[in-house]
Amino acid sequence: MSFFDSVYNNVSTALGMVMAVFLALSSSAALAAAPEPDPENTIYLDLKDGRVIIQLFPDVAPGHVERIKTLARQGFYDGIVFHRVIPGFMAQTGDPTGTGRGSSKLPDLKAEFSRKCHLRGVLSMARGTPEDSANSQFFIMLNDNDSLNGRYSVWGEVISGIQHVDKIKKGDPDRDGVIKGDPDRILKMRVAADVDGGASLKSDKVYRAMALDCHVN
Repeated sequence: MSFFDSVYNNVSTALGMVMAVFLALSSSAALAAAPEPDPENTIYLDLKDGRVIIQLFPDVAPGHVERIKTLARQGFYDGIVFHRVIPGFMAQTGDPTGTGRGSSKLPDLKAEFSRKCHLRGVLSMARGTPEDSANSQFFIMLNDNDSLNGRYSVWGEVISGIQHVDKIKKGDPDRDGVIKGDPDRILKMRVAADVDGGASLKSDKVYRAMALDCHVN
């Protein structure tokens, strides 16, 4: 090995070690800076296979977050079915009639579109053709889908239990996700602060990954 080869190898090794240390410190700093979930802005969604924990985005969609908390506290969502579940896309619920045409008795909401991406685990409000027609129905993203960005109001994200969402009974993709037979349903949906003061949020299973901002045309 020549002198120059030796110097090159030593410099490359040193740079690699510096980069590894930098990445490790950056990762640790990011984890340390991640905020603890706020029990008042966290939802427990109980499904047949287990509990899903949802972090709400009151700074992104305050009206929608307030609606979700209000209906959850009323017990509105308990027992409501997932009436439309498209494999690889999303699972929709929140309609007391189970037809996709129902809603709560509260007024429709003004749209709160944002730059939040519709990534796997993100929750967004379903609506009709008018932008300000969201009410009680919502959907959970099973995979990323950029086509929804800026067109639906994102109000939260799954921070634990996404594997339980994956097990929701799927519908027929050729019939827009309509369920054949008995659909799965929400067992119970509550604000974490009302259940255990948010004690379950101390679990190591909870990850904190806020939905990213994305480009919206």
